[in-house]
Amino acid sequence: MTNLHRVPNRLINEKSPYLLQHAYNPIDWYTWNNEAFEKAKTENKPIFLSIGYSTCHWCHVMERESFEDEEIADILNKHFISIKVDREERPDIDHIYMTVCQTMTGHGGWPLTVVMTPDKEPFFSGTYFPKTGRGGMPGLKEILLNIARLWEKDRQKVLHSGKQITESLKHHLSREQSPSELDESVLHDAYRQLEQDFDPVYGGFGRAPKFPIPHNLYFLLRYWKIYGEEKALEMVEKTLRHMFQGGIYDHIGCGFSRYSTDEKWLVPHFEKMLYDNALLAIAYLEAYQATKKELYKEVAEEILTYIRRDMVSPEGGFYSAEDADSEGIEGKFYIWTPEEVKNILGTIEGEEFCRFYDISDRGNFEGKNIPNLIGKENLSQRKVFHAQRNKLFNHREKRIHPFKDDKILTSWNGLMIAAMSLAGRVFRNDIWTKTAAEGADFILKKLRNKDGRLLARFRKGEAAYLGYIDDYAFLIWGLIELYQAGFASKYLLEALKLSHDLILRFEDKERGGFFLYGDDGEHLIARPKEVYDGATPSGNSVTALNFLRLARLTGQQEWEEKAHAIFKALGESVKRYPAGYTFLLMSYLFSLGPTQEIVLSGDLSSTEGQEMIDILRTRFLPHTITLKADPVLAETIPLVKEYPSKGNKATAYICHNFSCQAPTTDPGEMLGKIQ
Repeated sequence: MTNLHRVPNRLINEKSPYLLQHAYNPIDWYTWNNEAFEKAKTENKPIFLSIGYSTCHWCHVMERESFEDEEIADILNKHFISIKVDREERPDIDHIYMTVCQTMTGHGGWPLTVVMTPDKEPFFSGTYFPKTGRGGMPGLKEILLNIARLWEKDRQKVLHSGKQITESLKHHLSREQSPSELDESVLHDAYRQLEQDFDPVYGGFGRAPKFPIPHNLYFLLRYWKIYGEEKALEMVEKTLRHMFQGGIYDHIGCGFSRYSTDEKWLVPHFEKMLYDNALLAIAYLEAYQATKKELYKEVAEEILTYIRRDMVSPEGGFYSAEDADSEGIEGKFYIWTPEEVKNILGTIEGEEFCRFYDISDRGNFEGKNIPNLIGKENLSQRKVFHAQRNKLFNHREKRIHPFKDDKILTSWNGLMIAAMSLAGRVFRNDIWTKTAAEGADFILKKLRNKDGRLLARFRKGEAAYLGYIDDYAFLIWGLIELYQAGFASKYLLEALKLSHDLILRFEDKERGGFFLYGDDGEHLIARPKEVYDGATPSGNSVTALNFLRLARLTGQQEWEEKAHAIFKALGESVKRYPAGYTFLLMSYLFSLGPTQEIVLSGDLSSTEGQEMIDILRTRFLPHTITLKADPVLAETIPLVKEYPSKGNKATAYICHNFSCQAPTTDPGEMLGKIQ
């Protein structure tokens, strides 16, 4: 961002990269704090709230057009108290006011623009606005002046509108939480909705713009596994293949962009988010387990290689995102001309590379080219171009890089810990498990306060903001996966401790389920529950599966009861549109069984022990949980004492829904008993 206004505003003291991007705006920005609201009350001014994040393209556009503009700044500074919020630091604020925007306008997105009373009651909302009106879109200047006039001349009408909208918001949030029991039919309804929404040509769901939505694929893989529906597996494979072929995948440097603007997955919104790459890595890993197709293994490894190379802090935490823009131009870092490619690779190799990766004089993106493999049948041929891709990557590294958001979010780190752990287990590669463990150790050490309360964000030595449900849910998920990868008991014990804390701080004891923020958090105009499985699965959905897995790992049925309370609390919402809750339904499918618990004891480093572990690594067993009978766990999980080894030999107990068969020391016999 350009710093045309050289006098910093108060955002200069913040750690958030997004807030710092606005630190030289001529606007008198406040952060979300009591000082801002008290000033608004004292001066009888409305609040102008702007919410975004550091790698948001249209946030950058609105800043260049409006927030760096002296005329807009004069209007805001004279008539409003202006507040900037980083949605990734304050998802509680973002969730509430995004719900308002979607209810009032029928759509949402970032930048999110809200005007509200000093009591935080909203009366106007929208997303991106240009400075002046164009193409039927009102301009920010006229909007602000009209609101200022209305506030001055008919303030009571505005205040009344704000109260009505706030009451409507509270009713909307409580209506979504009416309890209702789920049954198996909702799983089939979700499958049929996904089938109807599926793109049979390019994969994915819905029309452009297309988002990956990896948890749809998780659900479909399990639906295929349990019900034998081959079409479900076909949808997963077509989607994974076409996403990889498209320009949404970075064929030079690896990793996925956030979404595609077209149906073919060709033109991405070029920002790369940690959460997308974590969730997609898991999808490719599970598809590899299910099909044994090497392509899925290769893509998963490339995604995680990109993360280890570019997105890991020196302390072990994972950075949040990389921007779509460089040098003020969206996608500039990622696009090529044939001439550039031939200059780097030579004429013959360059022409071959351009033919294979769709790089032409005509171009496929604003006269230049996004490398892609759309329409290619033989994807294994890409291995021929491995050296050339490396040369282009090394050349690209010399370009001006997109901005990197180097804050570390507990929630998104939890997702990447889960992905790295699963990769370590599936590929039997300690480098991924080690990377996951370093990330987990960093979070557990640096993102807790003195009372042990999980915190949400770390940057430049500062941990801040009380953790939200996603921080707990996603980290617990990651810790359970990390335990499954190497049986280090401390990670299972931490998962249990955090789960107890989650219940203490977040549970809705009246209706079931869990609130977005804790009872020790800031009191906002509503206390919502995140229930919809959107770009990431909801904290409630992930918590349900976490608790079910903990029930199997510990034999403690209260965890299962809490999971069923979540299903009941969200049941009515799920039944209205099951395909919008695929992670929750994946959890529900787990609860219906059949599940199996495998307890390993004795010398697992022996040949037989390693064979047993390999059997579990290589198969797609989504409803299987593995526990190592470790004396360290005995105090917390007494049942581990019930699984002694035979003469210290590697011994496996195969249990189905808590009912165990006779133990075996024979890997072949173990394989025969696994469902």
